[in-house]
Amino acid sequence: MLLTTLIVAASVAGCRIVDRVAIAPTHRPLNIVIIFTDDQGYQDAGCFGSPNIKTPNLDRMAAEGMRFTSFYVAQAVCSASRAALLTGCYPHRIGILGALGPKSKTGISSNELTLAQVLKSRGYATAIYGKWHLGDAPQFLPTRHGFDEYFGLPYSNDMWPKHPTSGTNYPPLPLFRGEKVIQLMPDQTKLTTWYTERAVKFIHKNRNRPFFLYVPHNMPHVPLHVSRKFKGKSDRGLYGDVIMEIDWSVGQILSALKQNSLDEQTLVIFTSDNGPWLLYGDHAGAALPLREGKATTFDGGVREPCIMRWPGRIPAGQICREMVWSMDLLPTIAKLAGTNPPTDRIIDGKDIWPLLSGQPGATSPHLAYFYYWAEELQAVRSGKWKLHLPHKYVHPEPPGHGGKPGKLATNQIDLALFDLDNDLAETNNLAAQHPNVIQRLEALAEQCRDDLGDSRTKRTGKNTRPPGKLDAVQPAKCFELRQRAHLLLIFLS
Repeated sequence: MLLTTLIVAASVAGCRIVDRVAIAPTHRPLNIVIIFTDDQGYQDAGCFGSPNIKTPNLDRMAAEGMRFTSFYVAQAVCSASRAALLTGCYPHRIGILGALGPKSKTGISSNELTLAQVLKSRGYATAIYGKWHLGDAPQFLPTRHGFDEYFGLPYSNDMWPKHPTSGTNYPPLPLFRGEKVIQLMPDQTKLTTWYTERAVKFIHKNRNRPFFLYVPHNMPHVPLHVSRKFKGKSDRGLYGDVIMEIDWSVGQILSALKQNSLDEQTLVIFTSDNGPWLLYGDHAGAALPLREGKATTFDGGVREPCIMRWPGRIPAGQICREMVWSMDLLPTIAKLAGTNPPTDRIIDGKDIWPLLSGQPGATSPHLAYFYYWAEELQAVRSGKWKLHLPHKYVHPEPPGHGGKPGKLATNQIDLALFDLDNDLAETNNLAAQHPNVIQRLEALAEQCRDDLGDSRTKRTGKNTRPPGKLDAVQPAKCFELRQRAHLLLIFLS
């Protein structure tokens, strides 16, 4: 019976009804693990077609779960993508754009509710081990937005004095524990191992209560770093070594769940924040067969490898080709955990449990996906059709080598219509053959401009919210002075 595939956590008082299907109660809500890599390409896993990177743990996870081949993040850049994952909203709806740098005056607003906060309302233990990148001032840190524990870097690992082109713009790279900097310029070859060790300990410690574990790895963002145990192991060079270590990390987390008899109580999700940073050549991943990569609105920038595993609940070895988003995770997980996403504001994500559970005939809950770069609407997808609106985009000419960036060229794409079912590389412009499709997608784009705005047409959206901003100048200045003193003591020690 279909019911047997839908046994998920529910309230202790009898059965609930979710999507018109009864869900039997269990003794506790499900656990959630989200593993979120940085700048990993669509092809950069064996189960997604990599010809030269071995990922046995990801491949096993796909064999035991569901692989999503049309999974999108909200924008092809760090902070924006992470904001969308944690709030269920398009990033420019909540005012988070680009990649926030050190001492950013903006960050995630205290008025937004993150997935961690939603789950804490159900008694979850919550932790993040890895890259945050939603603001590094105290009011923006994870511990102020629903996470009990935090260990990691507050922004990208290249925002440091060793940056190949902009090092003088950045202070020493800080490693945080909670709200304190515990080390400057940490050994990046140890980051993946440190995050993994803490993730495993968190699982052991919280085996008797529901938990949300968020592991946003700094890798494979440049500069690439890998531990000695994986250095030189891959046929793909250093980049492949880094992915192999991330795959090892996935295996460690899955083993910890099994050791604690939590496999059937835990939904594990693996994906990345955006596509490969092709500017870095051999230190970048591959998005093939998709076009382009990070910082573009071609699918190589925003369509990501995604695997979801929940033994006994998500059908094993299945492929979902329907269009889903990272923003869908918050409402889906909230419902499975026995609560609801925020109802006092617009949330862009939808419940995708019918797809996850393999319900016959389930389809994407989305009429359209809107591709933004910053606040510019550049493309729209509905069904198999993707319409590029005229816009400029960057392309490496030539790409870099050995950790050094190449040079960026600025290209232009005019109005172009692509059939993504038959043309993943977005090369065959069918605009002339399908004027009615263009008219329909342009109408959807116009509705989106009214809602979210569009800098190209100088439109202001009706339903956007401001980001968080630093508190009054004096408290912020006091904090900055305290941090400087603290960092000096660390540096001198």
